[in-house]
Amino acid sequence: MNMNKKSVLLDTSFFLRLFDTSSPLHENAKAYYKYFLEHDITLKISTIAIAEFCVKGEATDLPLRNMQIIPFNFDHAQQAGKFFQIIWKQKKERGMVITPRCVVPNDTKMFAQADIDTTVESFVSADSEAFKIYTLLEHELHPRFNFIDINTPCNITYGELAFNNNE
Repeated sequence: MNMNKKSVLLDTSFFLRLFDTSSPLHENAKAYYKYFLEHDITLKISTIAIAEFCVKGEATDLPLRNMQIIPFNFDHAQQAGKFFQIIWKQKKERGMVITPRCVVPNDTKMFAQADIDTTVESFVSADSEAFKIYTLLEHELHPRFNFIDINTPCNITYGELAFNNNE
């Protein structure tokens, strides 16, 4: 296996939009999923995202055969603590309101996983609260990965022309 191969870490919110055909972001999620597969970008999912998904769905509903599962480990835990310290400081300094969350939110834990895994280029999500947290972190630390918000269509994010299927 090529250890330098690009990868993305997919958030729970991505999968919720991918499977919900009534979601306004369903088509965007499908386009990103297709783009990643067609461009040989490794799809990764955290055990944390799997736990979140299982609140309303079954893990067997996830396309796990196309993904690598990333368990939350000791290195991730240490990095998550550092990240949350920065996020908490930035939140207080800026007077930002972020909806109530646990002591070390799941987003921060998955950001730590993305930062530790040197192949992860992007964290892919539809969660605006997660983007707020990422922005706080980015202000002081400049994490190794970027944040892709699937509210922005895939072709705009990657600068490709969007052709419909009939052309």
